[in-house]
Amino acid sequence: MSFITVKDLSLRFGNHEVLKDISLQMEEGELITLLGPSGCGKSTLLRVIAGLEVFQEGDLFLDNDDISNILPRDRNVGMVFQNYALFPNMTIFENIAFGLALKKMPKDEIHREVMKIVRLVNLEDQIDYYPHQLSGGQQQRTSLARSLVTKPKVLLLDEPLSALDAKIRKQLQVDIRELQKTLGITMIFVTHDQEEAMILSDRIFVMSEGKIVQSATPAELYAYPKNQFVASFIGNYNILPTNDLKKIDPSFLVENAESTYAIRAESIQLAPSSGEAGIYFSGKLENYTVLGSTIRCMYDVNDVKLSVDLINNKGNLESIQSQGQLFIDRTNIITIEK
Repeated sequence: MSFITVKDLSLRFGNHEVLKDISLQMEEGELITLLGPSGCGKSTLLRVIAGLEVFQEGDLFLDNDDISNILPRDRNVGMVFQNYALFPNMTIFENIAFGLALKKMPKDEIHREVMKIVRLVNLEDQIDYYPHQLSGGQQQRTSLARSLVTKPKVLLLDEPLSALDAKIRKQLQVDIRELQKTLGITMIFVTHDQEEAMILSDRIFVMSEGKIVQSATPAELYAYPKNQFVASFIGNYNILPTNDLKKIDPSFLVENAESTYAIRAESIQLAPSSGEAGIYFSGKLENYTVLGSTIRCMYDVNDVKLSVDLINNKGNLESIQSQGQLFIDRTNIITIEK
């Protein structure tokens, strides 16, 4: 059996079914992300694993033990929330040590364990500070350390970085991933940010309306979205019915008239001069936006709107003004479910 197994799990609040026949398996030492829009059930599923919500149907196992009816405090599961939930009247050291003190560990052992984790999260110089004296990133590191110091079997993180500014958030994404690998701890991370999920995860479980609609590695998920929802949620895909694809390339061999196709915006290029094999077509540039390293262009191709992402360099900036010739390698057109 896998380290964590969720089998045929359903949860209702009154007549509203929040989780619908959820099944997933996860190995020890893995970091998975539950990804989806607000209201899809990802945080509820996390709370079920923590024991904070009671489900009506299904099974839940952790390390071969059925934990369905075990109290949260007896599950050996750590949880990090979006709000840091630190005790304002305690120092950083005292906040991190709190869980160990509840276990009545000897003071010298508490000090040793706290200092180990403090070094890992780079808070050595702040251990005598109070929470209000720290930045948001440092407060979240404290919250993370407080959960890790008790050595839980699994650490659950419920959108812990969403309140931070972009620069700190990106750094903490890297730090959490490195910390997880260093400790070998099993983690489940919840987010609605697909880039964050890509950076952090061994595998991603995409959720919609209380169901898991696809699970895969970040690379697999990005390259091969299963259906229209996943394609629209992951990356910047052009989603085209057969008729629209035929307007771009009348010779394209479609599977059937009802098929739906997805094309990543960055897989469409300005037409190369070397005559590579693929689809060449003309489009009218309607507008473009500079997004840092990317130029996002919108083209009209025979009344079909196509989003095209180009590398932001001088050549491309000049070329999009002077030409409307585009190119797609046919292998970058994938069939998806509706």
